[in-house]
Amino acid sequence: LPVLQAAHCQMIKDLSACLLGQNLRVDCRYENKTDNPLTYEFSITKDNRKHVIHSTISVSENIYRSRANVTMHKNLVCLHLQSFTTSDEGVYMCELKATNDYTGNQSRNITVIKDKLEKCAGFSLLIQNTSWLLLLLLSLPLLQAVDFVSL
Repeated sequence: LPVLQAAHCQMIKDLSACLLGQNLRVDCRYENKTDNPLTYEFSITKDNRKHVIHSTISVSENIYRSRANVTMHKNLVCLHLQSFTTSDEGVYMCELKATNDYTGNQSRNITVIKDKLEKCAGFSLLIQNTSWLLLLLLSLPLLQAVDFVSL
């Protein structure tokens, strides 16, 4: 009899948090072994209660809806929480699930305390503004051509 093994379609490799100005960014890096759509949930546990910040799995709570957004890049899901204050401190959790992955959700958590957060690295800013940077690089030859014509 063959034995069927259930393989995780995605695995969270790293969860980190940093400050970008007054905003919190939580990076959830994962290894994906499928092209199936990925669902996510970012939540915070404080006072022994789970609060959903942003999710494609369940409904986000009102207090976070206007302040939170998520960006997805290859193997990276980023939560951006605007106007981060000490009242937003707690245990943040990233939960991922690939469609048709019946092995369950992958989750990882990190304790976030404002005074202990580091500033986000400059490289991460480039990731968030890739479209702007790409547009700039693509327009360089056009700018050089305009400059050459004016000579």
